[in-house]
Amino acid sequence: MVGEEFEAIGQVAEGALVGRAVEPDRGDPAAGDTPEMAKTRPNARLTSSVCANCQTPIDANFCPNCGQKAGLHRTLRAFWHDLAHGALHFDGKTWRTLPKLAFKPGELTRRYIEGERARFVSPMALFLFSIFLMFAVFQALGISAPTQITPMGGVDSGLAAAQEQIVDTQKDLQDRLGSGELTDTQIAATQKELDEARQSVADMERARTIVGDAANNGEMTMNVTGIDFIDEGIVKKWRENPSLMIYKLQANSYKFSWLLIPLSVPFVWLLFFWKRRFKAYDHAIFVTYSLAFMSLLFVLLSGLAFGGVATPIIAMSAVFIPAIHLYKHLRGTYGLGRIGTIVRLMILTLFITIIITLFLQLLLVLGAF
Repeated sequence: MVGEEFEAIGQVAEGALVGRAVEPDRGDPAAGDTPEMAKTRPNARLTSSVCANCQTPIDANFCPNCGQKAGLHRTLRAFWHDLAHGALHFDGKTWRTLPKLAFKPGELTRRYIEGERARFVSPMALFLFSIFLMFAVFQALGISAPTQITPMGGVDSGLAAAQEQIVDTQKDLQDRLGSGELTDTQIAATQKELDEARQSVADMERARTIVGDAANNGEMTMNVTGIDFIDEGIVKKWRENPSLMIYKLQANSYKFSWLLIPLSVPFVWLLFFWKRRFKAYDHAIFVTYSLAFMSLLFVLLSGLAFGGVATPIIAMSAVFIPAIHLYKHLRGTYGLGRIGTIVRLMILTLFITIIITLFLQLLLVLGAF
């Protein structure tokens, strides 16, 4: 359990660093020192006249050409500060972005689309961090699909071994009855045990028949792609090692979660295809911020459930909060009226079901090959 917790912490840091890679410091004054501030710091390398990276003259927080900080530090303290700074937060932009994302998502998306990029965490950076955080929290809390599943062949072998043991017990009981050494009370008790053993053998035989039918008669069939050889390959993998396939599904859902963005954008476009002022870029920002919010919401609800909050409250929150958030997000981003938002929300709910189905199909294909 301790190992899983450390791994989960590592995943959170990894997600933040990945998000940090697409969310540079440039444009946020809180991220660095001015040359004048650097003068007051010990062991700081002053670059008040030229940038140490590209030799461009500078007189502000950052180089106007490459964006490097003006004041560079050469202390171990500065090193650990940069590590924590890069791994755990996105400067002051986080605290401007998260409240907007939670309570005014439409305003956040609209302002970002219209050019206010330096004030807010970019949707992709926030999405990457939220996905890493979600899976890390799920792992730490033990929320995952079962991966220890015995294949059909293993189930049949286990049933056969159990049946053989019962048959041996049945023979021993019959030998005891035929020995002539038992009292009437012992004979009655032994006969009762023998009847139970016979019933168990019959039950085992029926169970083996059911397992055999499931393995051989196509109960394990899938129509994932409609392409026979691909679907047959998926079925074969599930029959041979269902535990491995479930593990691959979990791992791939984590690695390929970004596929939800290109899968979702065309469906959102269909809601506004006749409105030329809304471009594919607008829909991509809307989708990415929305996915980031949903991921963070699931993290919060998982933590509340782990903390003992009643299941009905968690369930109601999981149903109503996403719907309310999508309503506000649609209305604020696209400037819709109440009726227009409600109609599109109903259609979008159907689209979400299709998107999730397509995503799961992709995961199955990726897991099989």
